[in-house]
Amino acid sequence: MDDLQQLFNRHRKYILYLLAIFVLGWGFTERQSIFMGLILGTVISLFNLWTMVLRTHKLGEAVSEGKKVRSLGTLSRMAAAVFAVLIAMNYPSTFHLISVVIGLMTSYIVIMIDALISFIFRKDKQREER
Repeated sequence: MDDLQQLFNRHRKYILYLLAIFVLGWGFTERQSIFMGLILGTVISLFNLWTMVLRTHKLGEAVSEGKKVRSLGTLSRMAAAVFAVLIAMNYPSTFHLISVVIGLMTSYIVIMIDALISFIFRKDKQREER
């Protein structure tokens, strides 16, 4: 399996676990608007990560074939984030705006934590091999 696809599968798994925790928080706490904001932002964040992986894969194929790729879809990912914020602003009793913004950053936080953990384990593995 492609390394990028393996990374995406691992990140998707972590984000889905977080979404499950957010749904439980929404169901069992009084802070429903905060958890709804986290859910909305995290779903959009997962969508943005998915589109980034697809576009990166297409870029790799195009480069190997010698073709050009128009873009990696930055504008569409930004539009999705603006859409989530607009939803939160139009329904403030349902979605907490700051939680939506935090949710939008979820995939980046997961990527950084995963990279840090991989770096630590790789360093430990290199020490054992010596």
